[in-house]
Amino acid sequence: MNGADALAGARMAVGTFTVWPVRVGRVDRAAAGWAMCWAPALGGLLGGVTGVFAVAGAWWGWSAPLAALLAVGLGALLTRGLHLDGLADLADGLGSGRPSEGALEVMRRSDIGPFGVLTLLVAVGAQVLALAQLVDASPWAAVAGAVVAGATGRLAVTLACTRLPSARPDGLGALVAGTVRAPAASVCAAGVLAVSLLGWAHSPGFAVACAAGATAGIAAAWLLARRAVRRLGGVTGDVLGALVETASTVVLLVTAASAAA
Repeated sequence: MNGADALAGARMAVGTFTVWPVRVGRVDRAAAGWAMCWAPALGGLLGGVTGVFAVAGAWWGWSAPLAALLAVGLGALLTRGLHLDGLADLADGLGSGRPSEGALEVMRRSDIGPFGVLTLLVAVGAQVLALAQLVDASPWAAVAGAVVAGATGRLAVTLACTRLPSARPDGLGALVAGTVRAPAASVCAAGVLAVSLLGWAHSPGFAVACAAGATAGIAAAWLLARRAVRRLGGVTGDVLGALVETASTVVLLVTAASAAA
């Protein structure tokens, strides 16, 4: 274990996944591998901020949907909206029906097409309504669900960086593809499952639902990643962002359904 690589990776993770200003001294594949391993912990922290904000807003007097809407907006702000942008770009690329090079060109554009807009509306709407349902269930359910959703979303990126190739010779995808070793990815996955125990504060059954949601989220992200690799030839930064949003949304949907049961 190289402590310098781990520290450089932590800085890179913060600089890549959040708006927090941090001096990134090194940007190489060794640091990138560590950054992708730090990502689930950072995602859990961001999810916790989102969940606490939603709970605080409801306590302040906002309706649960309003508190959840502002909390999801805060989460997007804290990540510069990069993951949502990636989701929209991937939707436009896959929806274009063009061969891989044409689809990648569509994804490079700065504008968002109809597929991207529709996908964003559905994804953000699902996140807001699911988080609102968790807030209505209990403060513990909202915080635990948001933490697990945030951690699982970034775990999807960690796992994608174990074996999937890059669709381009440059960009974030090329930098991080194949940088995470299987043992490290397994440790990260075990950590996310352990975090699911936070759901016990609401109920034992909800802890199980958090673990089930994490599993379902990773499965959904894997299906999307496989589709992206078949259509594009590999992953890009946009694909990784789409995996974050897909896995996180599925976790919130599964946990919301359990909390309401």
